[in-house]
Amino acid sequence: MQLDEKISIIEAILFASGEPIEFERLALGAGVEVSDMHKLVSLLNSNYSERGSALEVLKLENSYQLATKEPFAPYIRAALEPKRTATLSPAAMETLTIIAYNQPVTRSFVEDVRGVDSSGVISNLLEKELIEEAGRLDVPGRPVTFCTTANFLRCFGLASIADLPPLPSDNSQMTFDDVSKPED
Repeated sequence: MQLDEKISIIEAILFASGEPIEFERLALGAGVEVSDMHKLVSLLNSNYSERGSALEVLKLENSYQLATKEPFAPYIRAALEPKRTATLSPAAMETLTIIAYNQPVTRSFVEDVRGVDSSGVISNLLEKELIEEAGRLDVPGRPVTFCTTANFLRCFGLASIADLPPLPSDNSQMTFDDVSKPED
C-alpha cells in the first residue's frame, strides 16, 4: 500500500467516524502499525496546511478526531447552530472545574466541594457531553463517578487533561487583608 493511500484511508476513517477514534482502533482499521499511524496523521495535517484547508486532525488523549480549524468556527456556528448559543452558567463552570481537576469524582464529592445540590448541573453537563459516567465506586451504594470527555477537551482547546492550567497555590490566593478599603 502506497503512502498516499494510507493517508487517504486514515482521512476517510476519521471523516466517517465524526467522533474521536482511539489510536489502536484507527491503526487497525487503516491496516497500519500504531507507530506509523502517528507519522501518517502528521503528514495528513501537513497536507491540510499546505493546501490551506479548513480541516485538521486533533490529538485528544489517546485518540484522533477530524475537525475544522478555529478561524472557521464563527461561520460554522452561523450556519449550523440555533440562534441562541448555550453558554455555561457559573455553577456549571464551577462543577466542570471540580470534575476536571479531580476526576473521576462522585456527585457527592462535587456537592461537598460546592456546598449545594449539583444534580441539575451535572445532568446539564452530561447532556452537553462535557462529562460522562466513568464507572462506579466499589463501596456501599456503588455511586457513579464522572470524568470529562473528548468533547470537553475539544471545546476548551486541550490535547489532554494534563494541559489544564495549574491551580493557584494557597500563597497566590487573595485574602480579605490584601484588599484595601476604599477611602471616604
